[in-house]
Amino acid sequence: MDQRPPPVLMNKSLDELEDILKLEEKARIRIRKASCSCGETQIECEGDPVRVAVCHCNACQKRTGSVFGAQARYYRAKVRIKEGKTTEYIRKGDMGDAIHYRFCSTCGSTVYYEASGVPQMKNFIMIPVGVFADKNFPSPSLSVYDDRAHSWSKIDIEGCLHFD
Repeated sequence: MDQRPPPVLMNKSLDELEDILKLEEKARIRIRKASCSCGETQIECEGDPVRVAVCHCNACQKRTGSVFGAQARYYRAKVRIKEGKTTEYIRKGDMGDAIHYRFCSTCGSTVYYEASGVPQMKNFIMIPVGVFADKNFPSPSLSVYDDRAHSWSKIDIEGCLHFD
């Protein structure tokens, strides 16, 4: 078996080969794009989320205008926000932490949110799954506040953990 590199790579310097490898690695990493309804605020996320969760709490129902909220949790370092003008709303979570919601000032879509006051959450940013508008987005692995879920909106996905 021939162990020589392909001819296109044979005359490249080490720096050029490293650049090619970096480009190939970058091409393998999926960039997920999200935006508000009007497109003014756009988000790019590197790779898949750490976790996708569904929340049936009353606050998420009111915030979304739906029967639950679905969020993708990403490491902050993997998210780039190309922010248009946003408005912030802060509410106190059930655990006493402050949740900072960011809405597009033009169309009102929730585009992302963060929790402060809980040390383990400082490295994460949450993005509503709907702003990705991707029918192939990963499914939820967690459903919380199931005791507040509407009877017809139960999440029935194999492997999804459920908590009241």
